Amino acid sequence: MIDAKSHEENQRITEISKTGYQLLKENKVSEAIDCFSKILMMDANNNYALVGMGDATRKMGSVREAVKYYQRCLSHHHDNNYALFGLADCYKAMNQYQKAIEIWEQYLVHDDKNITVLTRIADAYRKVRDFSNSKNVYLQVLEMDGTNPYAIIGLGHLHYDFKDYKEALSYWERMMKSGTGDVDIRVLTSIGNCHRKLKTFEEGIPYFEEALKREKQNFYALFGLADCYRGMNEIQKSLEYWNRILEQDPRNKMILTRTGDAYRNINEYEKAKDFYERALNIEFDTYAVMGLALLAKLQNKFDEAIISFKRLIQQDSKNYRLYLELSDCYINMGDRRKAAEILEDFQKLGIKNQKISEMLESI
Repeated sequence: MIDAKSHEENQRITEISKTGYQLLKENKVSEAIDCFSKILMMDANNNYALVGMGDATRKMGSVREAVKYYQRCLSHHHDNNYALFGLADCYKAMNQYQKAIEIWEQYLVHDDKNITVLTRIADAYRKVRDFSNSKNVYLQVLEMDGTNPYAIIGLGHLHYDFKDYKEALSYWERMMKSGTGDVDIRVLTSIGNCHRKLKTFEEGIPYFEEALKREKQNFYALFGLADCYRGMNEIQKSLEYWNRILEQDPRNKMILTRTGDAYRNINEYEKAKDFYERALNIEFDTYAVMGLALLAKLQNKFDEAIISFKRLIQQDSKNYRLYLELSDCYINMGDRRKAAEILEDFQKLGIKNQKISEMLESI
């Protein structure tokens, strides 16, 4: 009788468990939790129910609560792959990448060819800036699956993060070649960004334009085009895209200052001033203050510019450009001795800078 009762209970648990996971698939999370809670009342350490509760609470955004369920499952069922996978994903969501790596490595003990887990480990190593381990794991994935998009894209991001833009470009271009013509828009903007960083602006433009065809308001495509045209000194074209970003995000401080810079570079000083002041009305911004100081200098308001540059140097004492601009203000006012002193102040910081040395020699 006991065996029959136990068998009946196990069957009931199995049925409720199936229902719970089906409800999870349908995103009916509260109903799924009710199912798993019923199971835990019958069997407090049931592995399916504990993993189910972990998955459900994670779906609801309660990551820390999910961790407790996965850990509880693993304390009774040490090798449960679903609990290990869920727990690692939780640590990843909490930016605890080292812990996530440790859990995924436990998972690999039982399934060392799992490409999904391997790419997650490589991603986590990338997040903690462990270049060598990240690259090795991505390459391990490519040995198993030479066209794996996650590994190829991951290697692109890895090299980009470490400023190896040419190598990053080679991986993202490989992704383009392996695609069917419908490559992810993020690959397009990533290739564009590599060209932006390499200052091969003209080559980057077609990728940003293609991204913009697919998504007219894509920030990265608009920014990329604006910055490429800025790099090519086509200020009017860059302004078109800075202003398009501001149409959808009028309080973007960085874009306001970039727009101010563009107007300053085409001598539209009043418009430039307006954009810098709009940025400063949001909150203090070094680049907006610097923009206003440069504007004052261009308009021969040297006393005003000097006050601004001195204040900026107090906040950013190692920024060589501020010393160059301040020194130039004194030169324009006929005070070459003071101009030289400013540059010497920078050299006293122990930082070698060719432009500072060249200007000092010219004085």
